Amino acid sequence: KGFSSTFTGERRPKGDPIFEALGATDELSSAIGLAGEFSSEKGHTFVDQLHKVQCMLQDVGSNLATPLSSAREAHRKRTSFSEKPVLELEQWIDSYSEQLPPLRAFILPSGGRSSAALHFSRAVCRRAER
Repeated sequence: KGFSSTFTGERRPKGDPIFEALGATDELSSAIGLAGEFSSEKGHTFVDQLHKVQCMLQDVGSNLATPLSSAREAHRKRTSFSEKPVLELEQWIDSYSEQLPPLRAFILPSGGRSSAALHFSRAVCRRAER
């Protein structure tokens, strides 16, 4: 009937921004999963980090599905998370960025299946951030 339920049981239209954000977050996790599979085939060392990001996105999705307008304290407590995952992500970004030469041009999404899948994940992430 064009409606879906949040974690709090509230019914909202499927076009609600909450469901847009949940869909983008779920798509991002799927894209990262695909990138992880391709990266695992190549023996890349960051596959565990990709899996951990997917777990973080599960927490983000739970939080998104819990609108403050209808959440009780028990809902908020169950779906909250600390800033620790964000700090960890920022450390990973800094560590990998230090290993790269300065960016002087745009990079075309390519470079094999694992690289292309990571580029795709980055593009989905940009939408999910919005």
